[in-house]
Amino acid sequence: MTLLQVEHLTVTTRSGRVLVGDVGFELDRGGRLGLIGESGSGKTLTALAIMGLLPDSLRAGGRILLDGEDLLGRPDRTLNTVRGNAMSMIFQEPMTAMNAVMRVGRQVAEPLRIHRDMTTDEADREAVALLEAVGIDEPERRARAYPHELSGGQRQRAMIAMALACGPALVVADEPTTALDVTVQAQVLRLLRSRLLSTDAALLLITHDLPVVAGITDDLLVIDDGRIVDRGPTRRLFDAPEHPYTRRLVEAVPPMSRSGVVPARSHVAGSDEVLIRARAVTRTYTLRRRRLTEPGPVIRAVDGVDLDVHRGETFGIVGESGSGKTTLARLLIGLNRPDSGSIVVDGLDLVGTRDLRPLRRIAQMVFQDPMGSLDPRLRIGQIISEPLRALRVEGDHRARVRELLDAVAMPADTIDRYPHEFSGGQRQRIAIARALAPDPRILVADEPVSALDMSVQAVTLDLLARLKDDFDLTMIFISHDLSVVHRICDRVLVMERGRAVEQGRADDVFRHPGDDYTRRLVASIPRLDGTFPD
Repeated sequence: MTLLQVEHLTVTTRSGRVLVGDVGFELDRGGRLGLIGESGSGKTLTALAIMGLLPDSLRAGGRILLDGEDLLGRPDRTLNTVRGNAMSMIFQEPMTAMNAVMRVGRQVAEPLRIHRDMTTDEADREAVALLEAVGIDEPERRARAYPHELSGGQRQRAMIAMALACGPALVVADEPTTALDVTVQAQVLRLLRSRLLSTDAALLLITHDLPVVAGITDDLLVIDDGRIVDRGPTRRLFDAPEHPYTRRLVEAVPPMSRSGVVPARSHVAGSDEVLIRARAVTRTYTLRRRRLTEPGPVIRAVDGVDLDVHRGETFGIVGESGSGKTTLARLLIGLNRPDSGSIVVDGLDLVGTRDLRPLRRIAQMVFQDPMGSLDPRLRIGQIISEPLRALRVEGDHRARVRELLDAVAMPADTIDRYPHEFSGGQRQRIAIARALAPDPRILVADEPVSALDMSVQAVTLDLLARLKDDFDLTMIFISHDLSVVHRICDRVLVMERGRAVEQGRADDVFRHPGDDYTRRLVASIPRLDGTFPD
């Protein structure tokens, strides 16, 4: 029986520009429908139109029928009786979707008080039960916490509990696992699937991550430039894509995520010369308590790590959030100092040397969030040339900027524009150009593709590989995505809670993992063949 009908849906700006054009589909009760496409394709706008949450600057046309009732154009007073009750939404970033000054339990309880006429005490008790049902440990304590006191996976579980609280007939999930660790992602997907099966709710899953959608949906819509360009059973579209756009999306999926089989790498780069040597490196942090007079717990972010990075290789560091990946990388290029141990980079002793300015010419870093790392007030030319000015590099800086923009395949007029005028992938190219400006020998890339579409991700990875050869770089690549690491890295180190639990050639570590933690990471990789992560 049809639950949701979308007919000739359009989303336009006030000036008449069409962002979503003539989108139509049906979703049955208990159905699992995926909506995939690149950033800017119209996925989220379609979801927001269905939920009646489009910003005031946009207009929706057509018809959106839920159980035969047209919701389009209805006032908020009417939609508020439907949202959170008959239909609900799981947003991409729970930290921004949740109320930062409201306790988690109260947020989960809110739809119960509004739509089920429960008392505050009844709703609070039910909220704790819901948090427990979605696998949050110590649910009573977590219910009293604020969103910032939970991990990313816990916040996403709380969002799922909130969305399913009133037993909606339709759940719209917009990128529900983006930027989560592979193990947490697998847990969230298993949870979402099991809870939906138990309530017979229909799911509209929106994502750019094809392996994620493969494991949880039955049918698929492919959207490009605001229009549905392909549709059909998920397995058929992924096994034998016919539309060129769908084929391009499928081909961009890393090999490890296509079938779960780890393909052999034909070549391992790098020389025998050790460029970075670390021995027994440790870094601790003391957390603050609410009462500042009490000492807080000590966190061993990096705990006695040994490693060698050879000149010319791409060295991967993998692990879950909080495993110490970024802290270790920052120690290796002198952005932080270790509490103990030794680090030598290209002959420079980082522990015994107070002045690390020469290291800034040797090593540069590309950060995870390019929008956050690029000054919005500066033009791109100023941003890329900033390291040249700071390090007092002589020469024609503007000519160097043009050279770097050409190297990262950005148009010449980029130089006089601002960061907000570019897409996420383009901003990451600009960040890479800035890091290359002082001609470093070492490039550290910290989760550089974690928030990018798979097609953009593939292009960025190919770009990094090309630049590594063109600029004779040694690269340290940090990621929680093992399929990406296998695609680009020669050797890899696996970290768990600050410790190095395994390291070696990428082929050896991923094909024959020797540590239980590594085996768990590999088993959690979502697969395009539809095999659900263990």
